[in-house]
Amino acid sequence: MGKWIRGTGQAMDRLGSTIQGGLRVEEQLSRHRTIMNIFEKEPRIHKDVFVAPSAAVIGDVEIGHGSSIWYGSILRGDVNSIHIGSGSNIQDNSLVHVAKANISGKVLPTIIGNNVTIGHSAVLHACTVEDEAFVGMGATLLDGVVVEKHSMVGAGSLVKQNTRIPSGEVWVGNPAKFLRKLTEEEIAFIAQSATNYINLAQVHAAENSKTFDEIELEKMLRKKYAHKDEEYDSMLGVVREIPPELILPDNILPNKAQKAVAH
Repeated sequence: MGKWIRGTGQAMDRLGSTIQGGLRVEEQLSRHRTIMNIFEKEPRIHKDVFVAPSAAVIGDVEIGHGSSIWYGSILRGDVNSIHIGSGSNIQDNSLVHVAKANISGKVLPTIIGNNVTIGHSAVLHACTVEDEAFVGMGATLLDGVVVEKHSMVGAGSLVKQNTRIPSGEVWVGNPAKFLRKLTEEEIAFIAQSATNYINLAQVHAAENSKTFDEIELEKMLRKKYAHKDEEYDSMLGVVREIPPELILPDNILPNKAQKAVAH
């Protein structure tokens, strides 16, 4: 990141700025702040929430335990508040914003309940998404929308202002309209999706907290234990123990747990 300014004809100045023709680019450190106050409003985030380093949580935002805010997402609680319950996930590159009020004077915060899944690149503006609802990738929810419990907004859909999506229904399209009722399997899937993201967030949080030395050690270990054939090792009578640092929890790789039970 940088700004272009007139150069002096030198190849490099004492600040380390590089020259390109008659211009030089002045390098600057990134001013990205993952958690930021504004208007004296401070985000309130439970200690076990995962907020990805490239996300931005700004102002009057409250996030409950077990929730996760993924890479590139922005939660901007400046002119009103954002509340996110427990176990919900706001996936990569999503935008959550608010409105001070609508034309009739109604205050419009954004409220997201418990165990909600918000798909990648969704836009939520001054709306409410109740517990265990699902908003698909790239969907847009405009001011005053209410998505009731156990309902689903299809990927890429646009939900117009002040629309209420009843519990147990699937809405899709631009503008979004009723498609059909959710099946029992789909309602169970919504709950499972939230659980999956709670578990996955723990892995990402652990990875993001590693020091440079820990990362370098893992690289060395992975190289050492790469491309080892278990059957060949068994013929030679060699037993290789995989370091615990390289083993993911069973709840992240469920197939692993199933294989263990089968044996």
